[in-house]
Formats: sequence, C-alpha cells, structure tokens
Amino acid sequence: MSIEYIALLRGINVGGHQVKMERLRELFSELGGAHVRSYIQSGNVFFTSAVPDAQALRATIEAHLRAALGYDVATCLRTRDELTALVARDPFHGIEVTPDMRLAVTFFAEPVAAIPLPYTTPDGAYEVVAMTPSELFVVWHLHNGRPGNSYSHIERQFKVPATTRFWHTTAKILAAAQNE
Repeated sequence: MSIEYIALLRGINVGGHQVKMERLRELFSELGGAHVRSYIQSGNVFFTSAVPDAQALRATIEAHLRAALGYDVATCLRTRDELTALVARDPFHGIEVTPDMRLAVTFFAEPVAAIPLPYTTPDGAYEVVAMTPSELFVVWHLHNGRPGNSYSHIERQFKVPATTRFWHTTAKILAAAQNE
C-alpha cells in the first residue's frame, strides 16, 4: 500500500542552495518515490511511498539529499491526510489579520515538547498562538513592514530541525497535493 507524503524541505533555493525542481523530483524518484511532483521553488515535494515509517523515510531522504546536494536539508514529512487535518483545524480562527501581520506554521521534523501558550518572543515580533506535537502556529507582527529578527529564538528552544510556511501557502500546498 502506498502512502501519500508531502516533504517540506528547509533551505531550498535560499542562502545559495539553488536546486531546480526537476532535479529535486529526480532525487525523490531515485529513492523509490512514485508520482513525484513539486510545488513552487521553496522545497515542497509530493510523492507516494510504500515505506510506512515516516521517521525512517525522513532519515533516508535527508541522507540522500546530503549526498547529492552537498549540504544538510532538514525534511519535515507529513502525509496528505495529516496536512488535511492540520488545515481543517484552522488554528488562526478568530484572529483578525491586519496589514502588519502574517500567519505562519513551523513544521518540526519530529515531535517536540509543549510550551506554555500563548508565547511571545522577547521583542514581541512573534506570537505562538497554538501548537501540536509537530507544529507551531505563529503570528508574525511586522514592524515597518518587516518581520523581526527573533524567530530563531523560538526554533532554538526546541532543538529539532524545522521549516516554516505562511498559512496561506500551507493551504495552497495542500490544494496542490490534492490535485493529481
């Protein structure tokens, strides 16, 4: 039985780590992934696999990407069903978005311990409003149209590889995954 996975990769096409999506799809195919597709240039890959152990599959993907690309690529795997449930959860319900706000999801590569919520970074730039064992739901408070510099403060608390997507992008990733 094949499982539909979504790989959310950190550091693809930023910081000098340029990878064409065609090459990224080839790398996932080399691992035995079937029906491999990608969405936008920031490292979102859809594929099916017969491997039921997501953590073992994640380790295999990360090792393969490291060998092929020459640098570490943190990989956060979710099944399509998991991402569907996450979007349906609507963790930002009731938050009135203003032009000085952005809504984002930080995906962890593995489960993390809970923190008291709501949690705000010391500079007030980021507010964690909800979480699951594997995701944070964060409101970015922009200053002069720019995000703060303290997001790493949140990530350092957990010591687990992570990647972040805006909420509207997360919904678009799911929609693209559902459109085969």
